Amino acid sequence: MSPAITFRNAYAGDIPAIVELVESAYRGDASRAGWTTEADFLEGQRIDAIGVAADIEKADSIVLLAESEGRLLACCHLEKHDEACYFGMFSVRPKQQGSGLGKQVMAEAERIAHQDWHCLRMEMTVIDIRDELIGFYQRRGYRRTGVLKPFPYGDERFGIPLRDDLRFEILEKPLP
Repeated sequence: MSPAITFRNAYAGDIPAIVELVESAYRGDASRAGWTTEADFLEGQRIDAIGVAADIEKADSIVLLAESEGRLLACCHLEKHDEACYFGMFSVRPKQQGSGLGKQVMAEAERIAHQDWHCLRMEMTVIDIRDELIGFYQRRGYRRTGVLKPFPYGDERFGIPLRDDLRFEILEKPLP
């Protein structure tokens, strides 16, 4: 039997561990152990300590942590925008991907958005070439909106693109 997963909100002391987790899930060779890697089309950083601190400190915003036996295994950022809740920075340790942990984190995030914040829908942005990742979200009730946003080329806080066709698409899911 695997150890229980516990959830809690992040605080400033968690920032280094959150940055390490997010980087391990998306960038560099370590990310290739999981299926969420962006290493084939983005280099550089995925997140920095300043951005995580801003998410933790902002009103109507939390960074949700999933832990087991005191070890950080997954996280996400939630931010309330009127009737919608933005879901981002979703990261699961590469060796934990495919274990069902991500589904648990998403369920807890949706519970918080709906029950605690009374949001009517979840929204997220996904790089639109990420077909496998978009399929994962679609199987969990999210739908493509067709609304596209430009990738922040030239802003290395979001990485260094290896292609010139990156853009974000907004996905959304109604909450019960």
